[in-house]
Parts: sequence; structure tokens; C-alpha cells
Amino acid sequence: MSSDSPPPVLVWFRDDHRLSDNPALSAAAAAGSQVLCFYVLDDASEGSRPLGGAARWWLHGSLKALGDALERAGSSLLLLKGPALTVVESVVRATGASAIYWNRRYGAAEIAVDSAIKARLADRGIKAHSFNGRLLHEPWEITNRAGKPFQVFTPYLRAVNARSIKPPLPAPRSLAGGVWAPSILDQAVSLTELDLEPSSPNWAGGIRQEWQPGEYAAQARLSRFIDTGLRGYAEGRDRPGQEGTSRLSPHLRFGEISPRQVWHSILRAVADDPGLERDAEKFLSEIAWRDFTHQLLHFYPRLPDRPHSSRFENFPWNEDRHALRAWQRGLTGYPIVDAGMRQLWQTGWMHNRVRMITASFLVKHLLTDWRQGEAWFWDTLVDADAANNAFSWQWIAGSGPDSAPFHRIFNPVTQGEKFDPEGDYIRTYVPELSRLPPAFVHKPWEAPPGVLRGAGVALGETYPEPVVPHGPARERALEAFRSLRGLSSEPSV
Repeated sequence: MSSDSPPPVLVWFRDDHRLSDNPALSAAAAAGSQVLCFYVLDDASEGSRPLGGAARWWLHGSLKALGDALERAGSSLLLLKGPALTVVESVVRATGASAIYWNRRYGAAEIAVDSAIKARLADRGIKAHSFNGRLLHEPWEITNRAGKPFQVFTPYLRAVNARSIKPPLPAPRSLAGGVWAPSILDQAVSLTELDLEPSSPNWAGGIRQEWQPGEYAAQARLSRFIDTGLRGYAEGRDRPGQEGTSRLSPHLRFGEISPRQVWHSILRAVADDPGLERDAEKFLSEIAWRDFTHQLLHFYPRLPDRPHSSRFENFPWNEDRHALRAWQRGLTGYPIVDAGMRQLWQTGWMHNRVRMITASFLVKHLLTDWRQGEAWFWDTLVDADAANNAFSWQWIAGSGPDSAPFHRIFNPVTQGEKFDPEGDYIRTYVPELSRLPPAFVHKPWEAPPGVLRGAGVALGETYPEPVVPHGPARERALEAFRSLRGLSSEPSV
């Protein structure tokens, strides 16, 4: 860089791994200076929560794809590691940058880091520009009449639908990449050195077969969903044995596609084919739900580790490590539960309907603290998201905002029969039951001995007996709930 060149500007990528509809990148590109892009793996800042294993695997591929895309656009991606406050200050000092651009984060620990960085840079006369690149609307933009965050999703959705969604930004046509100072290059690490992928053992084979991270893959998946999955989504989304969902969640989690891009693509599809309107409405409500969970995490930062409802603070959870382990391994003896947990372990993802069933089983049949399930999903989901993961577990536990009541206890047999009537999902992930007829695939303990023999099933040997019986487990859960407030039991579903 010559002495008369303007100082460069910095773009700090954080869960926004894309070039299109990236407000921070677009603003930096328009600044008229060289653009230096970097990423910081920060497991050291106070309050930061290291990514789980599956999400780390995804991050590896996502950063690789982002770096390749930046190089094609004329720039590059520098990888750094350490506490963000220290690392970012070092980068700014070494480059002499005039400004830094980033898209906002909404967790309490991340906000604290970003606020500290802004304050430090402001003292030096360096501007930090932040943008909304993660949500349809900022958490503080959608509020009730009292100016407070919504606690219930339905009125929140009405408020979202009453507002316009900004159109997505195109990717910058080119980026004027600059040269990094040697002092920063000395601190840089390679993607391999970030040590994101598993090695001993390498458990990611099934995940690798299932997924392709990156912005290009995200756009391709959205296009396939619109072409082949959107029609019938309103009903098909509940059938785990079918390809009835978009599977965009990990791409949204890492910002490889923005919710605005998804929203407007769906609206264009409806404009071309009005018959898709009902399915599109249901799908877009799920995109708004994602915003809703981020709003609640923003205003209630203890959602991942503390019951939102204080009456659940003293819930009499049962500490049964054997039962927890059976649930984690997909060996509960309830086929729909086991299929979901094995899908999770093999692919890093689980169908949303089955997430509810497996979570309800852990919390209510096993009386295991929901935080144990939240931690397991955090470690094993490629789409593990602090807001959605925590909110969803509190939702099923009955302790969160707008949660399902605790007495709503899913019967895993009837849920399986309703949403996987032929047992296709179970046969995929619990192959030892694949030869059982539909009448017994959800409840093999009721199959006559001859049917079990013919299917090659030996309960307690090739497939476990139920870890708990449904009826007594349900009553135990209701009794535990009644102990909080003396409430009477209500029917399960």
C-alpha cells in the first residue's frame, strides 16, 4: 500500500458467511478503500460458549467456502484465534484501518465484547459500523404496545406480517483486497490449525455425506426446496419419513444465507404460483419464529441455563445417568425416539417433529433436566443455535415463554403412528426393526412372539425393552408437576 493510499477498512465475519445480502461487507466495499476480511475463533472471551462438535465440523466447511468466495471476488479471509477484544485491537493497530464493519450479534456475552471493542476504538477515533445481517428485524424493533418484547408468538407473527421486509442486497461485484501487515500474518492460523474437524475418532462420516456447507450450497438447497418441497409443506413438514422440510437451518445458523433472501425467494415463488400461498405462509412463519427466539434470547440472556418461569427453579428432576445415556444413544426402546436420536448422531440433524418427541421423552418420561438435553443438542446439531436451542427446550419443558404446558406429554407410540404411519423413518434409522410390520414397528413389545422371530427381533437383545413404561412415567411426570402448584393432571396427546 503506497503512502498516499487511503487506509484500509476491515470486515469482521461472525456467523454471516456469505457475500450476498451481507450489509457489513457491502458497506465496506462501498467505502472506497482496500477491504481486509478476517474471522476470529473466540472460545476465550468471558461468557463465550464454545461450539459443539457438530457445529465445529460445519464451521470448518463454511469458512473454507467463504474464503474461496472472497478470493474469487478479489479479497481473502484471514483466520485468527483468541479473545476477540485483544485480537481485533491488534488487527486494527497493525493495519492502520480507518474503520471496521460487522453484522450484529444478540447474545449477552457477544454484545459485551462488541460494546467493549466499539468503546476502545472510539477512543482512538476509529469507527465501528454494525448492521443487521442475521434477522428479518432487530430484536428491539418488534415490540408490543407497551414497548416490551412479545412473550407469545402469534401476536409477534402478526406484527412481523404487518411490516415490510427489506429486499436482500446483491453481492459486491468485486473487492479491493489489501495486504496484511507481517505482524498480523504471524498471528494468523490455517484452517487446519483451528482444529475444527474431528480426528480420533473421526465421527463425522455420516454428517459429511449428508451436508455441504457454504453459500453456494445454501442457495442450491433453497432452490431445490422451492422447486420440490414447498408445495405440500404445511402437512409434509410433520412427516419425518419424507423430504418435507427445507433443511436450511444450518445454513441460516452460519449465515450462509440470510432470512431476507429466503423470505423474498418464497414470495417470488408464490407470485409465480399462487397455489403455493398456504404452504408458503406456514414456512415463512418458521422464519419469523427464528427471529422470535432471538428476540427472547436478547432480552432474556439466561434462557440457555435458567428456567424463564421461576416456579420451575425447584422442579424435582431425576438424575438417572443410565436413562440419559440410553436416550443419547437411541436405545430407549421407543422406536420413534431412538430413530430421532440416531438420525441426530449420524447426520448432525433431526427432523423438527421428532425433536419435540425426543425432547418431551427426556424431560417428561425420564424426568431429566431439560438443560441436559439442551447441552446434548448443542454438541450434536450442525444447526445448534443459542436462541432456538434454548427456547425450544424450555418450550417443551413448560418453563419458557409461550411454552407448551408441562402436562402436554407426548405419547411416543401414538406420535410415531400419527406422523410415521408406515414406519419408514424408523426403518431408516432403527434397521433392526425394519422387518416388523407397520402394526408393531412403533410398539415391538406388543408383537406376538412369532412376528418378532420372523422379523429377527429379540427384545432385550437385538433391540431394548422400553427404558420406562409410558403410563407410569406419565403419571410420575404429572405428580412432579403437581408438586409445584398442586395442579390436577390433564390428558396427554
